[in-house]
Amino acid sequence: MSRIEAIKGQRSARALTAAGPRRRAVTAALAICPPGEWIAVDELFTRMRRDGSSFTVARDTWKLYLEDPQYGSLGYDGFHDWPLLEGRYTLCLLFEYAGALGLFDLEYGDPVDARDDFHANWGADGLGYLSRYDGLYAVRLNTLGAYVLGLAEQYEPEPESGGGAGPELKVLPNLDIVATGAVKPADELLLDAYGQRSSDRVWSLNLTSLLAAVDAGRPLEELRRFLDDHADHAVPATVTRLFEDATARVGQLRDLGLARVVECTDPAVAALITADRRLRRFCQSVGDRHIAVPVQHEADFRTALRKLGYVIPTGPTE
Repeated sequence: MSRIEAIKGQRSARALTAAGPRRRAVTAALAICPPGEWIAVDELFTRMRRDGSSFTVARDTWKLYLEDPQYGSLGYDGFHDWPLLEGRYTLCLLFEYAGALGLFDLEYGDPVDARDDFHANWGADGLGYLSRYDGLYAVRLNTLGAYVLGLAEQYEPEPESGGGAGPELKVLPNLDIVATGAVKPADELLLDAYGQRSSDRVWSLNLTSLLAAVDAGRPLEELRRFLDDHADHAVPATVTRLFEDATARVGQLRDLGLARVVECTDPAVAALITADRRLRRFCQSVGDRHIAVPVQHEADFRTALRKLGYVIPTGPTE
C-alpha cells in the first residue's frame, strides 16, 4: 500500500491490517484465474468478492485520507469502496510481484483517467490517477504461473511467438561472430561474456576473452554448444583450435582452496613438521622453510602442532 502515495496516513498506528493475511487472500484469488485466459481486472475484483476471496486493507479508514486528514478522510461512507482500497492493493501485487516474477501476463496502459472510482473524493481534483497501477486493465495466468500456483503438475515453456527457426549467427574463420538474424537479449549477454563486441552485431573471440569468461565461472562448453546450435554452418577450424587451446590452458591449473602459509626459521623444523605422522595429513611443504595449511584443516593442524611442542603465534612477537 505504501506504493500508492496518494493515500496518506498509512503510517498511523493501527491504520492498516497485517500484510500477511492480505497477501494470502490475493494469492488464493489469483489461483482461481483460468490459465491462459485474459480476465479484466474489474471482473477479477467481482470474482474475488463473490467467491469469498475478499480481504480488508484498512483497520481504521478514518486514518486514511487524500490531501487533508479531515475533509479528505476515506472514513466517510461511500469514499472507501472495495476497488479503491482493496482493489488498488490487488493491482499493486499483480504489477509489482506476480507480473514481475513472470507468473502473469499484464495488459497495461496510461493510468491517467483509467479509473474514476476516486473522483468524488475530496482532494482528488488535482489527481489524474490514484495510483500508477490504475492503468492495469487485464491479466492472464500463464503456464509458469499455473505451475507455481499448483494448477499444473509440470512447467512447459510456452512456444515463442513470431519468426522462424532460421540461422542467427555466422562464425567466421577470423574468430568473429556475426548476428545475421534476431538475437535475444539473453543470447547477447552470453556473447558479451565470452567475446569482445566490436559493433552492434559482431563479437570477436580470442584467447584472453575466453579465459576471462572461465575465470568468471562460465564453462567453455556453454559457448561451444551455443555456437553449434545457432550457427548456419560448421564452426571453422580456427575457432575449434581456439577452444582446444583455451581448454588445454584451463586444465593446467587446479584450485585447491585457501591455505595459511606458515614460515619456519629453520628448514629442519619445517621438515620435522611435514614428516610428523599426525601433522603431515594437514599440511604440505612449500620450499625449504614454508608450510601450507588448508584453512579447513587449520584447527586440527594447530592442535597436533602443540602436541609436537610448537605453536604459531597469533599476535606480534618480539
